[in-house]
Amino acid sequence: MAFCEFTSTAEQLYDKWIKLFENADPRTKDWLFMPSPVLQTAIILFYIFFVTSLGPRIMENRKPFNLKPVLVIYNFGVVALSLYMCYEFVMSGWGTGYSFGCDLLDPSQSPQAMRMASTCWLYYFSKFIEMLDTIFFVLRKKQNQVSFLHVFHHSIMPFTWWFGVRFSPGGLGTFHAPLNCVVHVIMYTYYGLSALGPSFQKFLWWKKHLTSIQLIQFVIVTGHISQYYFMKECPYPYPIFIYLITLYGVVFLLLFLNFWYHAYTKGKRLPKVLQNATMLQNNNDIHHKKE
Repeated sequence: MAFCEFTSTAEQLYDKWIKLFENADPRTKDWLFMPSPVLQTAIILFYIFFVTSLGPRIMENRKPFNLKPVLVIYNFGVVALSLYMCYEFVMSGWGTGYSFGCDLLDPSQSPQAMRMASTCWLYYFSKFIEMLDTIFFVLRKKQNQVSFLHVFHHSIMPFTWWFGVRFSPGGLGTFHAPLNCVVHVIMYTYYGLSALGPSFQKFLWWKKHLTSIQLIQFVIVTGHISQYYFMKECPYPYPIFIYLITLYGVVFLLLFLNFWYHAYTKGKRLPKVLQNATMLQNNNDIHHKKE
């Protein structure tokens, strides 16, 4: 009896899964990774396993790799890719017709609609490239930088964006992508300069502002997508994406605020001189409280 009930439930879930994909965007169904989320899920799970368990064990008794040339090429390569994607997002909608309000998906085969869909796929694929951030941390034995926030961010983005590209590659649900590309241009420029060595340290005084830029990004994303809840009419076909983007914006805003507090308010990510000054100030505060 229990087995029959389980079989019936499994069949119902399978039918719902099949019906779900009947409404998917037919333009993207045969693109790389798009036929099914299984392959990308396997890659993401292996990524999590490698950077949290397998990689550190492999590197435990090894010297850290010297990846300076690789890091320079990689970081400035991501800068170039982010600039290109930003340009494509602007030219395919966000600078040529979108109202920044109730912008709907154009499901046609028009050149501009296909350009937007292709750019969405490229943005999705870039999230797998950016997983190398963490791989490089592990190979350089910088495991302290492999935080929950870092791994969660690099895991959830490609997973959720698969559904975005498969069902709605365009419209208001993509606003955070070009904004994120702008942020990545700034971030990876910093990482690229940092990888060039000590002679470029004088150009890296703005490290603390990277987190500020990310916080501003999530505030803008949350503010933009929240318009949907106040619109009298916006026939966006997949409200679930609106809810997920809202949740994403709020959750990452809170996570980055927590990072800001521990990294800069407590001084854990400040330069050594400022760390010492922060520790001295904290000790003085504790001393005064005891008095």
